[in-house]
Amino acid sequence: MIRIEHVSKDLGEFKLDDATLHIDEGEYFIILGPTGAGKTILIETIAGIYRPDSGEVFLNGADVTNILPKDRQISMVYQDYMLFPHLTVAGNIGFGLRQKKVGRSETRAKVDEIADLLGVSHLLLRYPGTLSGGEKQRIAIARAVVTEPAVLLLDEPLSALDSRTTERLRAELARIHKLTGTTTIHVTHSFEEAFALGDRIAVMCGGRIIQVGTPDEVFRRPNSKFIADFVGVENLFRGRSVVHDDISEVRVDGILVVSSTVASGDVSVSIRPEDILISKREIETSARNSFSGEITEVKDMGGIIRVVVDVGVPFVVALTKRSYEDMELAPGTRVCIVFKASATHLF
Repeated sequence: MIRIEHVSKDLGEFKLDDATLHIDEGEYFIILGPTGAGKTILIETIAGIYRPDSGEVFLNGADVTNILPKDRQISMVYQDYMLFPHLTVAGNIGFGLRQKKVGRSETRAKVDEIADLLGVSHLLLRYPGTLSGGEKQRIAIARAVVTEPAVLLLDEPLSALDSRTTERLRAELARIHKLTGTTTIHVTHSFEEAFALGDRIAVMCGGRIIQVGTPDEVFRRPNSKFIADFVGVENLFRGRSVVHDDISEVRVDGILVVSSTVASGDVSVSIRPEDILISKREIETSARNSFSGEITEVKDMGGIIRVVVDVGVPFVVALTKRSYEDMELAPGTRVCIVFKASATHLF
């Protein structure tokens, strides 16, 4: 569907550096990364707003690198809506159709249909200046979708909204994608959006695409220290690995950690806190990693408690507040922690 081959673009403060990416038809694809990573330049290059300094962009097998934005069948929604203040909501939604010389009656019918789909029919005669942020974003999305684009680009579409509105619009985006099947590329720095919406994720840093995979692959099996730090892997260690019978044994500061990831030599080890079980008693389990230690710190995150257990190295364990209270855990408590070899990722 979309192929980006070795695309570079230098805008001074922001850049793309040899970006290669393949996105399937009908996919909801997330581009995730910190501010300044190059996320917006990437989708603006896909849209044709920028011409690459090098590399090619393909849409449905055709090279569109030098094709004008209006001829690419791509619609884009920015975080600041970019609505026309002098047009009504109906006028804003129908703008793209009028540019395409669609007849008045057909435009009206399509505007009514998409307004009904997004629940904004009651706003059609209003002007943007009278709308809330959530309403403005719905109108911007309606304007982008009504032209039935081959690709929908969303640049931080929920970042300017309050949490309740964000949650509602996130559900709306998922529903629209399910109904239309439009290939969608969504730029964000929010892990919640990535998990809730993305079929796959590309993580960017410094203009480069660092890792591509499903949300679970990226969050549980980061391929670099940057990814592990960025997605919040709190158990991140360095060690030396030796492989025996397709199982890696990693020596980390005096303890031996077993992993099903086959890698030898100096490696980084990551285990997500929610993949570790904790108990006051020895746990009978098939899990290959089992350690005893003492709770040294407790972090109350609201509904989730993060417990630091010193077993020779400090492990962070995540559990619900109810589980923490039921087990009567506290700093100084002796505990056992276990985790599977498959939960231990090496890179």
